[in-house]
Amino acid sequence: MANIVFMCMHNAIRSRMAAAFFSKHRTQDRVKAVSAGVTPAAEVPDFVRNIIQEADVDLSGIKPVKLTAELAKTVSTIVTLGCGEACPHFPGVDVVDWKLADSKDRSLGEAREMRNEIENKIKVFNAENNY
Repeated sequence: MANIVFMCMHNAIRSRMAAAFFSKHRTQDRVKAVSAGVTPAAEVPDFVRNIIQEADVDLSGIKPVKLTAELAKTVSTIVTLGCGEACPHFPGVDVVDWKLADSKDRSLGEAREMRNEIENKIKVFNAENNY
């Protein structure tokens, strides 16, 4: 089984949404989504749990995690979601960079727009890669 890491700075918003949508929309069981961050936040914000739940995805019980070298050894691809130069690089792991703006200071409406953008990117990504 191949694993894909969706990574952003704090593993609390963008990467959480991406991993959740990947799992929701994948058609192949051969690939698993993992979500991680460079400097993980203490919690996933409630508004993220709420707006992702509006899209029929449950993030209850999810805690942010750090992308470590050990975790990177288990993945074939890292999809970065706006962490730019702060994202670590690991030899032998393909990196796909989605330049998404930081989401922590967005209004609820802007956060929903970002959620929809991420879900659409995931649908295209999954289709292109036959996931």
